[in-house]
Amino acid sequence: MQYLIGEDRLAVGPDDPADTVVAAVRAWVEEHVPVGWRDAAGRGGTAAIREVRSRSDYEAWYPTFARSGLVVATWPVAYGGLDLSPVVARAAEEVLRPYNLGRLNPLGLNLVAPALFAHGTEEQRQRFLPPIVRNDELWCQLFSEPGAGSDLASLATRAERATSTDGSDEWIVTGQKVWTTWAHRSDFAVLLARTDADVPKRRGITYFLLDLHQPGVDVRPLRHIGGEVDFNEVFLDRARVPDSQRVGEVGDGWRVANATLSGERQMVAGAGSGGVDRIGGSGVGHLLRLAPTRLRDDPVARQEVMRLYSEERIRDWTNQRVRAQLKAGRPPGPESSVGKVHQGSLNQRIQLMATNLLGAGAMAWIAESPEAESPDYAASLPHEVRGMLRSRANTIEGGTTEVNKNIVGERVLGLPREPDPWQDAPWREVPRS
Repeated sequence: MQYLIGEDRLAVGPDDPADTVVAAVRAWVEEHVPVGWRDAAGRGGTAAIREVRSRSDYEAWYPTFARSGLVVATWPVAYGGLDLSPVVARAAEEVLRPYNLGRLNPLGLNLVAPALFAHGTEEQRQRFLPPIVRNDELWCQLFSEPGAGSDLASLATRAERATSTDGSDEWIVTGQKVWTTWAHRSDFAVLLARTDADVPKRRGITYFLLDLHQPGVDVRPLRHIGGEVDFNEVFLDRARVPDSQRVGEVGDGWRVANATLSGERQMVAGAGSGGVDRIGGSGVGHLLRLAPTRLRDDPVARQEVMRLYSEERIRDWTNQRVRAQLKAGRPPGPESSVGKVHQGSLNQRIQLMATNLLGAGAMAWIAESPEAESPDYAASLPHEVRGMLRSRANTIEGGTTEVNKNIVGERVLGLPREPDPWQDAPWREVPRS
């Protein structure tokens, strides 16, 4: 069977049955996944793979994965996918699952892509989606501000129309953003900025794609309680955005942003979610491996782990509904907020249980680590302790639990909107901190 087009992309499409696609994926794995990784998967699963495959190894190999189309199998071929149906794509993913082929550039895939599919132009999709799939251009999100977190629509960063030196339309952006995940690693950002201060706050916002490698962009890291860095504050001082990198109509950015926000809530609603480099902790499966003797002999601990396992399965089923929307190129609905509300507290309880199962070992690092005063001391923490510390943010990031409960109440249960006396007032008249 001829299963490749060109060097690496699978020669399958939307009309091929699942068994044909599965056979093609298996053949691709045999030819393109390094034999050492495949042997490790068969020998010991994910843990064994990590022993033989470093992060840098995976990043160097990743373009091969991207060229196959399997990174985003349901996306159209023009954007780096295979145009498979969600059902067939899931069958292909089952073949890949043992090899732990995670997707790089998750903010690009989960935050930027939904907005471009729903509201972007064809030129924008052609320009930005393929590099996201290839991990060539990394993305972050410039939404939250010091005075606009839970009430994001009150943001104050301004974008003003201008004309560039070549005569084209552009925007000049000035303001401050905060809690920006991975800004220090990123090439581009999705940006919300106020373009009209004389209309109600949600109607004067516009959505942009900002190049971070330019004068006027200052990224400053913010260190976590565990010592690591993945958040940043970003200062914008007359940064420039071509009008061709505006997504949606001027003043319609709030509607465009909802596609990004739904994707974000889904992304931070997975097992061990909340952070880069696995600092969010692991799922319930790790608890089962962490202390098998304790779980065998302690019925209380065993019952608690089974409770967490059951909740994790429910969360996964909810997320599957959201992922089906994203893979079909449609923005997810309020299901993403349901998953976010559930997972915020669930992951905190999972990580606390991990430290409980560790017992005294969860505290030993404080006294024993010679690097406790170093900004890099996070590397000395047990994985479970890092996860527990990082999980404290789960009920805040990606929209607080309180905000997401409002979304569920209003959009799922049909409850009245929360009263807002400034709902229809011009933004410049609304009190701000």
